[in-house]
Parts: sequence; C-alpha cells; structure tokens
Amino acid sequence: MSLASYLLGIGASLLVLGFAVEQLRRRRMRERHAVWWFAAGLLALAASIFPRSLDWLASAIGISLPVNLVFFTSIAILFLVSLQHSAELTTLESKTRTLAERIALLELRLKSVEDEMDDDSV
Repeated sequence: MSLASYLLGIGASLLVLGFAVEQLRRRRMRERHAVWWFAAGLLALAASIFPRSLDWLASAIGISLPVNLVFFTSIAILFLVSLQHSAELTTLESKTRTLAERIALLELRLKSVEDEMDDDSV
C-alpha cells in the first residue's frame, strides 16, 4: 500500500467524521441519522489505519478480496440508512395525512360558524 493511498483513506475517513459532526453541530442532522455515518467513518478509519486487519477479516469471513468486504460493508450501511429513512418517511406521511384531515375538519367547522354568524347578523 502506497503512502498516498494510506493518507487518502485516513483523510477521507476523517472528512466523513468531520462532516457528520459539523452537520450535528449546525442541527442539520439528527443524532439517530448520524449514527450510521459515524459507524461508516469509524470503520473506514480503522481500515485505513490498519489495512492488514481488512485482509485478516476478509480471509476469516471467507471473502477472497478485501475490497469486496469494503463494498459489502458500504452497501450494507447504505441499505440500513435507506431503510431507516423509508420508515421515517412512512411515519411522516401518516402524520401529514392526519394533519391535513384535521385542518379540513377545522376549516369546515370555521365555515359553518361563519355562516351562522352571517345568518344571525341579517
């Protein structure tokens, strides 16, 4: 492994971790979403600092190429992020529908009260 690729791996991992921390600090990302990005960043940092551990883990699992383990882990993390976002989107859609129905009922009620007031004033 060359020094440039070693430093690139460490730099990219630190960039992911730094970006996640900054998004949390600015309140642009919630903690429950940041967990997956911290996990990805820490795994990438560990693999960057100790590249031989990736070789050992891949052979222990039975994967012939360590890069395949990296791809599998990346895809698994992105799958879990997607699954979490889908679940939250479903919850938000349900809440939005409930709020829209409540607003429609309140507008109907307001219109009937306004109509009653108009009838009384005549």
